[in-house]
Amino acid sequence: MPQNNVILRFNKVSFEYGNKPILNEADFSVREGSKITLMGQNGAGKSTILRLIMGDLKSESGAVIVTKNLSLATARQVIPRNEMELTVKEFFEKVFVEKIYDIDPRIKKVLDVVHLTVPDNKILKKLSGGQQARLLLAQALIQDPDILLLDEPTNNLDKHGISHLTQFLIDYPKTCIVISHDADFLNSFTHGVLYLDVFTKKIEQYQGDYLAVVEEIKARLERERMKNVQLEKDIQNRKEQASFFEQKGGHMRDVARKMNEKIKELEGDIVEVRREDKIIRNFSIPCQEDINGLILELKSVSIMKNHKPTTKKVNVALKKNEHLLLSGPNGIGKTTLLEMLASGHAKGEHITPGIHIGYYRQDFSTLDFEEIVYKTLSNSMKRGTEQELRSCAAGFLLDSEILKAKIGSLSEGQKGLVAFAKLSLEQPGLLILDEPTNHINFRHIPVIARALDRYEGAMILVSHVPDFVKQIRIDQVLDLETL
Repeated sequence: MPQNNVILRFNKVSFEYGNKPILNEADFSVREGSKITLMGQNGAGKSTILRLIMGDLKSESGAVIVTKNLSLATARQVIPRNEMELTVKEFFEKVFVEKIYDIDPRIKKVLDVVHLTVPDNKILKKLSGGQQARLLLAQALIQDPDILLLDEPTNNLDKHGISHLTQFLIDYPKTCIVISHDADFLNSFTHGVLYLDVFTKKIEQYQGDYLAVVEEIKARLERERMKNVQLEKDIQNRKEQASFFEQKGGHMRDVARKMNEKIKELEGDIVEVRREDKIIRNFSIPCQEDINGLILELKSVSIMKNHKPTTKKVNVALKKNEHLLLSGPNGIGKTTLLEMLASGHAKGEHITPGIHIGYYRQDFSTLDFEEIVYKTLSNSMKRGTEQELRSCAAGFLLDSEILKAKIGSLSEGQKGLVAFAKLSLEQPGLLILDEPTNHINFRHIPVIARALDRYEGAMILVSHVPDFVKQIRIDQVLDLETL
């Protein structure tokens, strides 16, 4: 790890978002030229920390200190909805306060760096998710920042895009702080880890590569768990003794009172299990009842070749309990095809009437960002009780406070968990999933894979995460690149 000067420091920084505490007197420092991973639970406040570094948010107490005259830039997780009508060129121009007269060659240079070829007059909303992810990174790079902040940069990237980004970060001579759930990606370049503990609201700082730090944190949590087990056993024994002495009466009651005081002291020593290490419960996505035979038939698809749509003949037929993997590089048209299938407007498509479609979109636009989580889930529930709805939500770590929050106020990872809870309540006959692991904590991914593997309806899956796909039964593959 570089041993250069400290260029970024949090000095007892406290911050609340709404009424939710995010940081409590957090301290850490970052040295020039270091590559740092920022870890923590979905919704813990990792993206908020990047916004505090950028100066978009101000701490309530303490200080965020950045060395004077250093430039910062962030590659955001998603393009804001109000920017989707911009052209590629306008998207780059908006990050500069003054007009840049050599913007065209600079755009070409950074697009080459992120391995993206798109016309500069292309409207952003017409780009694929993978193309948008590369564009967000390029927008940060064009600013040539001294401190580069990356928020889930591998989301929507195919394996070639991730490989290209990995090598770029290895070679990047300046400082970089990255939020990501891709362990192998992080381990390839990380010098150290900042760990946001959602319980204490503190930042714990570790040196070493990502996987070594993860093991160190797991070992510490196991020590805390074992300490809890011993404390709880001691407390139970003392309670039994105190109860015995209370029944004896007389001066023995004083002994019992002192024992109860000690019990309270011991109970205060119990370390709460850290929420970021909780995993969503095993769940299922029930299939729509009373469906049989052919569910979907697809005779042709439209794909992008050299930035032009081309129609290709295919022969896809999906029955109940059949899973299709839709593959191909970024920009070929996978997301567009899924959108058309979900809306019933794809050419060459036939979906059996009465089939209910459950659609997981990578941008979560099937969710109403102005609606509270509880209403979203309630409207999706086919049947069941209030208790069953709340139990389902709790299984996805959506507690009573989150249920009262608006969808738009949640982190991207929490939106993903809401989307899965919604699917499990909808009971679809056809399940369409577009990059369902984006933004999701890596601890939850095996649980999600098991649920999809067991899904008994027809399913179409797009994912650039091979380890995730390997855990799911795939009956057919449609590779758009080979058409």
